[in-house]
Amino acid sequence: MHPHTLVRFLAPLALALCAASASAQATGPLPVVPVLDLQRYSGDWFEIARLPNWFQRNCTGQVRARYGQANNGLLPVLNQCRRSDGTLIDARGEARRVPRDGQPEAGQLEVRFAPAWLGWLPLVWGDYQVLALDPDYRIALVGAPGRDYLWLLSRQPTLPEADIARWLDKARALGFPTERVVRTPASPAVDATASGASQ
Repeated sequence: MHPHTLVRFLAPLALALCAASASAQATGPLPVVPVLDLQRYSGDWFEIARLPNWFQRNCTGQVRARYGQANNGLLPVLNQCRRSDGTLIDARGEARRVPRDGQPEAGQLEVRFAPAWLGWLPLVWGDYQVLALDPDYRIALVGAPGRDYLWLLSRQPTLPEADIARWLDKARALGFPTERVVRTPASPAVDATASGASQ
């Protein structure tokens, strides 16, 4: 990531995570899946729907997250999406597990998209909680305790409307403002072989 991009990225990220933390204190913790197999979770996930957020403001096409194989407890992450002009945005980061009491393999993670040398800063890491996951690891519902971040993910670029409604109902039951959810277009598609440009 270019240094100027890093500066633009970190300042609002710190503000966003502080706001999320304050909101989480007001709304309480979220339940997460009790066991998340990081090896099975790896691979490509397509965003089906999300709550609007500032860091995806330029994503107008398909959004894909690629998770690599876990190594020493860290899961490589590559997020990609298309701008309205067709150019590709990518963000590289990593995720790590955050054990819960009595649930060492629960779906509670943290992610960062800043350089590794900034990993010691607590505000660099953001909450990434797997709230629901189908048994075959084909659909996932991911959110943050403040209920201001939410993603519905699928192994396929699209899902039947009935499935979308059912999974968003799960989010609504957990207190997420699903009336604000936006659907993610399946096109223009992200080309995995294309070289990305930093957001």
